[in-house]
Amino acid sequence: MSKITVRLRRMLKPGRGWVIAVPLLWLALFFLLPFGIVLKISLSEAAISIPPYGPIFDYANQTLNVAVTFGNYLFLATDMLYVSAYWGSVKIALIATVLCLALGYPMAYAMARAPAHWQLVLLLLVMLPSWTSFLIRVYAWMGILSNNGLVNNLLIWSGLIDSPIRLLNTNFAVILGIVYAYLPFMILPLYANLTRLDTSLLEAASDLGSRKFNTFLKVTLPLSKGGIIAGSMLVFIPAVGEYVIPELLGGPNTVMIGKVLWEEFFHNRDWPVASALAMVMLAILIVPIALFHRYQSRELEE
Repeated sequence: MSKITVRLRRMLKPGRGWVIAVPLLWLALFFLLPFGIVLKISLSEAAISIPPYGPIFDYANQTLNVAVTFGNYLFLATDMLYVSAYWGSVKIALIATVLCLALGYPMAYAMARAPAHWQLVLLLLVMLPSWTSFLIRVYAWMGILSNNGLVNNLLIWSGLIDSPIRLLNTNFAVILGIVYAYLPFMILPLYANLTRLDTSLLEAASDLGSRKFNTFLKVTLPLSKGGIIAGSMLVFIPAVGEYVIPELLGGPNTVMIGKVLWEEFFHNRDWPVASALAMVMLAILIVPIALFHRYQSRELEE
């Protein structure tokens, strides 16, 4: 208890208190308050009204009535549509994360080993596509992957195929779109980690007779674990709830939780079920966030 008291006293110092108050207020307004509203809706019953759900608290005749239902969460567990949506979202996000890591690590390694005057240029080239509207970039992939798009025309012109291949409206197109959109989020943490790598360790391994590939596996790769985990979290977490890319590049067989959420809110107008969907998705995402936080805490302790 004494350590907690000391930490609280340090946090409540006049200067530090004002600095901490701003992010805490931001979190309260834009995370805790919306979280509480969505949680309340998920525990209510659907109703034909505006808004389309019944109240949890009802005060009548000097009596406060509380009507809380967990039926929305039980419905999600029994309907295979939502189970497959969660599984499909996690599977596609995981595949996209692995591909981002496979592509991003060599790029980040090359950037970190490039001459200093080239590193800024390479960083700008990585971030430059992000300056364009996200929707425009996704629409560009629709044109590239369509039956009359660049890829099919190039394959037909080269004689590799006789008729167009269906690339658009498939899981392949969704994974490709996610990898393209979130690749910079993998490269930047890896680059930041690799630039801080102590090169004397590599020189020591070389002096001891270690080959370059063995040095990479035994020295560089373990020391860049923090960047790998950070980049993977930055890609995986938003990819699970992605809506725009599956909607524009995916087909009827592409079932992801972001798309199902939108349909429940706006097509079916079943806000309680949609809110329960969002709460379960948040619970799923808390697991990798907690693991990442635990890893960071261990790194700081060491």
